[in-house]
Amino acid sequence: MAMTLSPETVALLDGRNYAVLATINADGSPHTSVMWVGRDGNDVLFSTVAGRRKHRNMERDPRVSMSVIDSADAENYVELRGQVSMTPDVGRRFDTQLSWKYDGRDPDPDKPGAVRVVVRLTVEHAAGRAA
Repeated sequence: MAMTLSPETVALLDGRNYAVLATINADGSPHTSVMWVGRDGNDVLFSTVAGRRKHRNMERDPRVSMSVIDSADAENYVELRGQVSMTPDVGRRFDTQLSWKYDGRDPDPDKPGAVRVVVRLTVEHAAGRAA
């Protein structure tokens, strides 16, 4: 069941704070990736390229965990757990928004033939100082 994010969590997600995404490999071991994140209401959004390990993991098992760490105070963080869904990032619009948020410029080009997707995390549990 989706939950409402706290104002502190919203502030972390809306700021230029990096997140660490944890997915589950086929053998059951964890896989982590540092991510740029955005937000749509109470959902967390991020971008990836179809076929990457995290994408394959999320296609197979949509359960993920994500920690968002305050860049100004590493003791201020939130861990979010839930399930993801994925849709095409048409025209790479969302990835470009994230690039401007974090880098202040357009993103570097993807490899030829790369297909970007927007990943939507529906948060079911939150823990941490900002929860």
